[in-house]
Amino acid sequence: MNRRTSREKALQAVFQVDVGKSDPENAYRHVLGKDSDDVFLKKLFFGTVEHLHELDQIITDHLENWSLDRLANVDRNLLRIAVYEMKYMEDVPYTVSINEAVEIAKRFGDEKSSRFINGVLAKVMETLGK
Repeated sequence: MNRRTSREKALQAVFQVDVGKSDPENAYRHVLGKDSDDVFLKKLFFGTVEHLHELDQIITDHLENWSLDRLANVDRNLLRIAVYEMKYMEDVPYTVSINEAVEIAKRFGDEKSSRFINGVLAKVMETLGK
């Protein structure tokens, strides 16, 4: 599967863990379906879940007039995945992580999600780039 599809599946699985309170292993197996084991998806999903508190703090530090719990569920979980990718997946340029998150937000979020995601991740990029 291509990386965009892996990111979308990671979003679905993280969403299940966050909103549905699913066990991470079960959520991963559920979204993987009949696809073979995807190394990128596995690293992205389990890495995000493992570093959830750290990622939430990074996101919170870059929100203006918002709190993490007020974010739309899709936006919150997409930010978590993108920040994990930016911080821990050195083979992916920051701009690619941001662009992918924006495109996925257009598909799964509301009409304002993509601009919001772009703004927050641009601030995260400035911090991580230093």
